[in-house]
Amino acid sequence: MKINTQNQKLIPLAQRMRPSRLSEFFGQEQLLGEGSFLRKAIVEDFVPSMILWGPPGSGKTTLACIIANETKANFLELSGVSSGKQDLQTVIKNAEDYQKIDRKTILFIDEIHRWNKAQQDALLPHVERGTVILIGATTENPSFEVISALISRSRVFVLKKLESNDLENIIRQAIDDSEKGLGLKQIQISDEVISHVAKLANGDARIALNIIESAAEQSSIITSEQIKKILQKSHIYYDKSGEEHYNIISALHKSMRGCDPNAALYWLARMLEGGEDPIYVARRLLRFASEDVGLADNFAMVLANATFDACHKLGMPECNVHLAQLVVYLSRAPKNISAYRAYGRAKKDVYEYGNLPVPMHIRNAPTKLMQKLGYGKGYKYTPLEDSSDQEYLPYELKGKKYL
Repeated sequence: MKINTQNQKLIPLAQRMRPSRLSEFFGQEQLLGEGSFLRKAIVEDFVPSMILWGPPGSGKTTLACIIANETKANFLELSGVSSGKQDLQTVIKNAEDYQKIDRKTILFIDEIHRWNKAQQDALLPHVERGTVILIGATTENPSFEVISALISRSRVFVLKKLESNDLENIIRQAIDDSEKGLGLKQIQISDEVISHVAKLANGDARIALNIIESAAEQSSIITSEQIKKILQKSHIYYDKSGEEHYNIISALHKSMRGCDPNAALYWLARMLEGGEDPIYVARRLLRFASEDVGLADNFAMVLANATFDACHKLGMPECNVHLAQLVVYLSRAPKNISAYRAYGRAKKDVYEYGNLPVPMHIRNAPTKLMQKLGYGKGYKYTPLEDSSDQEYLPYELKGKKYL
């Protein structure tokens, strides 16, 4: 495939190629397919307030731009990173002026999760009154990052990671467009290389276009070898402080609990190669060794503790094999949660009964006064006498079984 390109503004290709019409948008069929609510809302210009939630490069900002282009609303944009209440006040004044001439205002807030609660609270009454139609974009779970009052007044649309064929279409559209093209020079690129780039981009359209642009700056013939040099390894999406962190550690736990070492190894690799602290993983595995394997294999905790120590001493990448060994062991080990559940029952009684007194016969009696008061009186010393009828629980819990 050959493309004629001409020098253009120093704007990243991903930005230059951002579509402005629904017909140019690839992916997210579950949201924008024929007959879908959102497609109909855009085409018929009755867009509600919404939160667009999805991974990087899945089309959140692009979709907002399309809505701006295909509706008759006044479109204003703020960044959740750099804007605040004062910027919001300016936007609201603008929106109120447009409201006087019966024109709607769409306010797009990119990375809305970066706004704190006070900033989101300031926005709420204007969304509630319809002064602005909110479009918020976020990579974080809005349940945790957006106030519930805003969520209740908005539609949440979940965007998925783009498929490889969607990314291939986006790349082809970029290099075929004679007006918006790469703007660098004539290049040659095969379908195989396009497919390779799409896979390396891991669902992120921005990464896919950035790879193509970087390659085109270096050579007129783009090859797979060149792509590998530009991107040493595929982009791994793993947010150590966000929802993906909890999703993947949950997947690791459940894979080990379900005795699937292959799945457990995959999720372990996702975490470690994504930059997770190996100590965090080791700590979770140490907990798993007692909570899930428990009494079925007491050596599991010994191995987990040794692995935790090895991670402290070695760090990454050397300790990855220790963690892999432990994950396989824990996955294959029999499971017994009786100690975990027994502690839960005992804990419940602690809160239900409060501070019950220790029975006198098992109290410590280090002084004569305490002995005189009956501390330790009647205690049966098990190594020397039969203590099978001796009670150790408080009177109120006599005979209670936790195991």
